Amino acid sequence: MAQAHVAKAQPKSVPANKQAERSFNLPNTLTFLRILLVPVYIGLFSTPTALRSILASAIFGLAALTDLLDGYIARQRGQVTKIGRLFDPIADKFLVISGLVLLVQFQRVAAWLAIALIVRDLAVTGIRFVAASRGIIIAAGTLGKYKVVLQIIAIIILTLEGSVFVSTLNLHLIGTLTLQVALIFSLISGGQYILEAWTAFSKKGWQP
Repeated sequence: MAQAHVAKAQPKSVPANKQAERSFNLPNTLTFLRILLVPVYIGLFSTPTALRSILASAIFGLAALTDLLDGYIARQRGQVTKIGRLFDPIADKFLVISGLVLLVQFQRVAAWLAIALIVRDLAVTGIRFVAASRGIIIAAGTLGKYKVVLQIIAIIILTLEGSVFVSTLNLHLIGTLTLQVALIFSLISGGQYILEAWTAFSKKGWQP
């Protein structure tokens, strides 16, 4: 007698890469667009003629605008993802550090000021990665957000230095002072990150 073959129930098909589709939403697309705009800014500002400097500042401003939009859209649509929380600050650092390095190269920002801002940002990014690897997400604080805004404004102003002439304004002085205030906010918010990370690690019983 031929044995009856009982077909095994097949598992229900799951949409391929469902998690990946969720990650590649509009807010995260804007975040990655910000990263892609950085080489455009660098290419334009690497030879800072008047026109190229104006275009570079416009590209930098557009990239900074995506930072404002991605967070707002993510919260409004409930599309906040882990990949977004991780890559959003990385995109910010990539943008700001590129601007600072070029401004130092063209002697529009003092090296010590750029180094202080960059070292703080790298330290905080390292802390956030260590925390994320242990399931702890440390969101940006208010002072940290103010610092980013001030840095962006300062970099745009200093990128325009020598390209836009306003008789009543000293763009170099305004940009430098703005960047120095950003450094103050940067150091305070950096201390807050360290304290928050230490508290979170302690609650989980892990000592760094």
